[in-house]
Amino acid sequence: MTITQLYYVLAVAEYKNFTLAAEKCFVTQPTLSMQIQKLEEELDIQIFDRSKKPIQLTDVGHMIVNQAKNIVNESVRIKDIVDQHKGYIGGEFKIGIIPTVMPTLLPMFINTFIKKYPKVSLIIEERTTEEIIRMLKNGQLDAAIAATPLSEESIKEVVLYYEPFVAYVPENNPAFKKKEFDVEDLEANLDNILLLQDGHCFRNNVLNICRNSSLIENNPFQVESGSFETMVKLADEGMGMTLLPYLHTLDLPEKSLAKLRHFREPKPSREVSLIYAKKELKLHIIDALRSVIASVVKGAITFQNVAITSPVQKK
Repeated sequence: MTITQLYYVLAVAEYKNFTLAAEKCFVTQPTLSMQIQKLEEELDIQIFDRSKKPIQLTDVGHMIVNQAKNIVNESVRIKDIVDQHKGYIGGEFKIGIIPTVMPTLLPMFINTFIKKYPKVSLIIEERTTEEIIRMLKNGQLDAAIAATPLSEESIKEVVLYYEPFVAYVPENNPAFKKKEFDVEDLEANLDNILLLQDGHCFRNNVLNICRNSSLIENNPFQVESGSFETMVKLADEGMGMTLLPYLHTLDLPEKSLAKLRHFREPKPSREVSLIYAKKELKLHIIDALRSVIASVVKGAITFQNVAITSPVQKK
């Protein structure tokens, strides 16, 4: 049994196709199939049911794949130990970023990081918070950027910045006359707030601001969208107001800026952190990433007096 064989098994389990798995592993399909067959013969079992389309794991195959993940992940960590010992900042680094942070934060730091650390091969995936937590625990991501606190015992959180919420209020909305907002103003307009679709932690951040958030769930008008741009356009059409993260407001056209209403202090805000599994070994790359992001964000966000809301929705 070899780690390479287990790596091939994991690829087939993920893609459910020998040809596609071979392409992803950069080997020929006969080579991959032969190695998996050798492993099955050694163990005297069938890992895959090849009679089904797509290919499925057998019952014992599921257990083998779960163990193989641990073995392959731990084998990779040996190289991480050596790299960290040598102070080498390079190699592949997989990072997940939540959808409500990706469009604004990534363009701010990616170019600077690549120029400063050209030997690091960043693989960036847009993922929901739930996916990120699962993938960090499974070793499928090295780190992630998400709203915190998450209250996950196995995950370390390093705060990058605090980002206030800003209300976007169209002219035909009675609340447009107010120059500043209080949280109570949201309470008074619960039936008039446009939110992202369920599953976005930003939605939970907003719901947690409002003490009577159940009213939002009962709105006669609800839209399933993961886009702030859609929320802004719907607000402009008179469908209600919405809340935006501060960095997103920096990209709005000038005609839209007059519709922004900031909150009085302490400003309701979200905490955005660099998170990773506590057993993670690529700490040298994580620290480099944190340093670059902190330096570029420092000039954009200078708010101090903020009230942090958790992305974990309160019951």
